[in-house]
Amino acid sequence: MSRLVEFGYGAAFDLLPRLPRGAVWPAFAAAAAYGVRGYRRGKPGKGTATLARNLRRVVGDQMPEEQFTDLLHRALRSYARYFLEAFRLPGRSKEQILAGFRLERGELLGQHVAAGVGCVVALPHAGNWDAAGAWVAANGWPITTVAERLKPESVYLRFLAFRRSLGMEILPLTGGDRPTFDVLEERVKGGAVVPLLADRDLTPRGVDVEFFGGRTRMPAGPALLALRTGAPLYVASMWFDASAAAGHLIGPVPMPGPDEGSLDARVRIVTQRVADRFAEGIARHPEDWHMLQRFWLDEPAVSTVG
Repeated sequence: MSRLVEFGYGAAFDLLPRLPRGAVWPAFAAAAAYGVRGYRRGKPGKGTATLARNLRRVVGDQMPEEQFTDLLHRALRSYARYFLEAFRLPGRSKEQILAGFRLERGELLGQHVAAGVGCVVALPHAGNWDAAGAWVAANGWPITTVAERLKPESVYLRFLAFRRSLGMEILPLTGGDRPTFDVLEERVKGGAVVPLLADRDLTPRGVDVEFFGGRTRMPAGPALLALRTGAPLYVASMWFDASAAAGHLIGPVPMPGPDEGSLDARVRIVTQRVADRFAEGIARHPEDWHMLQRFWLDEPAVSTVG
């Protein structure tokens, strides 16, 4: 299986930047259609079943099933679009990268960089976060972020090279030469933009938050980094529109003072504030939230195969 995964990602990295979008999008759209057909027949794949359950939690039981199935289809197409457009980024010019992503209030990042002030941006797994990072780099702003170590290692190394080729400094989540958080602190204090994916962390180190009426766990990193450095913390709402990936910068998130509790208590307060802002953005664009993994702690893992 690992060899098959390596081959698939290798082909995507090597071929997709060189092929016209119109030549490859039909295959991605067909994969989305196949996924929703399985759902309609009551035999969805594990990822589709998990995405459906997560989306149902977002939109509620009141949405009619026919309307919900249409939403699921659009969500699968959005997920396919993310992969296609992300893998094509290395083949695009600086001008194309800047035109392919739109960030409302994005000028705030440039103002911080010009003033030598670093900032932290919490991102959900929504829209196209790789396009967002490439857009920051294409603007000439220093950007540092973190990547989870994937298996097999060869796939992780390809993702590392892919994101670095777009102008981003990528730190490993684990196994680096220095503690990753220490390096992030240095980068923020040095005036860099530090975007961090922050809507899912099911490890014991995460912070429990309330989210769409349930309990989940999100990473403490963005809140802790902002509190430790004094840097502004923003939350990005992310989605796709017809012509480009898009986002909206929310914040800065209000920071509690030392009189509001210990550092751990303040991290919990800020992480919940981040979660609340994620929820607002996801509720507006549920089809662009790419959460195909178990998310809520009060729900069992999906066991469906297909």
